[in-house]
Amino acid sequence: MILTAQPDLDVVGEARDGEEAVALAASTHPDVVLMDVQMPRLDGLAATRRIVGSGDARVVMVTTFDRDDYLFESLRAGASGFLLKNAAPEDLVEAVRTVARGNALLAPEVTRRVLEAAAGRLRPASSPEWDRRLAELTDREREVLQLLARGLSNAEIARRLVVGEATVKTHVSRVLLKLDLRDRVQAVVLAYEAGIVTPGGDAAGDT
Repeated sequence: MILTAQPDLDVVGEARDGEEAVALAASTHPDVVLMDVQMPRLDGLAATRRIVGSGDARVVMVTTFDRDDYLFESLRAGASGFLLKNAAPEDLVEAVRTVARGNALLAPEVTRRVLEAAAGRLRPASSPEWDRRLAELTDREREVLQLLARGLSNAEIARRLVVGEATVKTHVSRVLLKLDLRDRVQAVVLAYEAGIVTPGGDAAGDT
């Protein structure tokens, strides 16, 4: 009801379980799929991996903090962001529009809380290939990646570094290009997996 009330949004299907969600995405080719983490037959994590892997749509996970302790795995599976189940209607609508435009949905306060909750599941990963790519980042690009992983927006990073927001956008684009990442969500996942930032740590000046 919320989405169909918007003149620029069309709901092309509703799925009762993960298997049906995968099938509908393949047949209707939506721009965005809103995926519940807890799904019958095929859970949201597995369904997301299959939908993203097939290129049928971008996925936004819909979650609660108290039950969905494997949300980080859904981001690793390729989700473009996530919403809380108690999100305001206008936030839901804006989330769909944001991801449909090709952007990742990373609300700073939600990002920090979810990643902290997932701390026990994160294990720093290292490989010669990732080490090589990370070594290609300049000091400033690495700093931007660290702040990005803390959930800061471009505007917040710009204030922190005392630079223009356009400059931050350029740095973010270069980070994604050098690391061969799709979007900011993948950058956050990499930063935690590679140990560039650690759950429980606090970037100086965070509020």
